[in-house]
Amino acid sequence: MPDDLEIEKIEPEEVMASQNHAIIQLRLGAQLLALGENFTAATELSLDMSIPEERQAIMEKHGLEKTRELKPDIVLYRATDFGFIFPEQGEDKTRVRDVPLLCVEIVSPSQSSQEILKKFRIYFEIGVQSCWYVDPTLTLIRVYEGHLTGGKAFVDGELVDDTLGIKIPLNKIFF
Repeated sequence: MPDDLEIEKIEPEEVMASQNHAIIQLRLGAQLLALGENFTAATELSLDMSIPEERQAIMEKHGLEKTRELKPDIVLYRATDFGFIFPEQGEDKTRVRDVPLLCVEIVSPSQSSQEILKKFRIYFEIGVQSCWYVDPTLTLIRVYEGHLTGGKAFVDGELVDDTLGIKIPLNKIFF
């Protein structure tokens, strides 16, 4: 190999997505997009946790003071609050400050449920209204609305999020 050839080292993300994770993320994202023009869904969007000071205090409280961002697998916003940025509207953002209505986390083989639940606590503290815990292995989605107590588990039929008024047939996700 020539000496003048520089090889860039690519660092892996903290959590590596699996095959099932990737498939479920796309299927669930498609179902959220299908909700209509009132909502906007995005995947792998980095939430800026470095400001305001309240967010940093929340991160410190949960032992994540050096973490500048959190990246849910899927987020959902009201379309009037969040959307595609055209060039005349300004620059695209790599981290956003806007608080989503919904954060979805899909379990990967390299991730623990404790890690996900810690993120949910943080999401709720910054104002997220609903969090969905998706386990592809168990073909289960647990919906937490506003807090971690009393989450509702869905394994067949229809997922129902009363807080956001969302219903999604699980046979559109796990097939």
